[in-house]
Amino acid sequence: MLPIYDRPMVTYAIEALVEAGVQELMLVTGGTHAGEFFRLLGNGHDYGIDRLFYAYQDQAGGIAEALGLAERFVDRDKVCVMLADNIFERSLRPIVENFERQDGGGRIVLSRVEEDEHLRHLGVAVMTDDTRVAQIVEKPESPPSKFAVTGIYFYDAQVWDVLPTLRPSGRGELEITDVNNWYVGRQAMEADVVEGFWGDAGESIDAYYEVNDFVRRNRTSR
Repeated sequence: MLPIYDRPMVTYAIEALVEAGVQELMLVTGGTHAGEFFRLLGNGHDYGIDRLFYAYQDQAGGIAEALGLAERFVDRDKVCVMLADNIFERSLRPIVENFERQDGGGRIVLSRVEEDEHLRHLGVAVMTDDTRVAQIVEKPESPPSKFAVTGIYFYDAQVWDVLPTLRPSGRGELEITDVNNWYVGRQAMEADVVEGFWGDAGESIDAYYEVNDFVRRNRTSR
């Protein structure tokens, strides 16, 4: 609900998904202000959403746990997961279409980041060719590539069998990186490198201001 320029951050993520052709969404939230999302978004029709559902995460159990709350909504079908603090300049539609053509497996979205200092705070992907992911390293001291993992992921129906096998990490959460690496280990993870600006407004206060500055200059997050 934090503002990006002149409106709540979550609306940019919804706009990006709807523009990409995703019209059935479940918003997973938690904490004491979850009702604010319902007051903002309602049934989602004003934002171009056909069906909007809500789920409540009781505690900070991780992104993978949040994904598990969407299992019945998705009906164990393939799914797109987007973290609502991610802002993209370009349309995600070509990436959605690539995933729809994919025979199976997962797909992640990467952004080229030149600064090693920035990459040390992110997941970094190593590619075997133009699309296949060979490895994902979290917060590496020596980044093995320039490709940062952004906060949008695509999974086939296998993900619903993977989630129950996960064990909490050292911080007590079910990590989405473990899901991604399950697919990587089976040579079933592909990737697209997004063009244009990408910002993770939740990474740090500096990143939040960087995203605000970009949106203010461009008046768009598409």
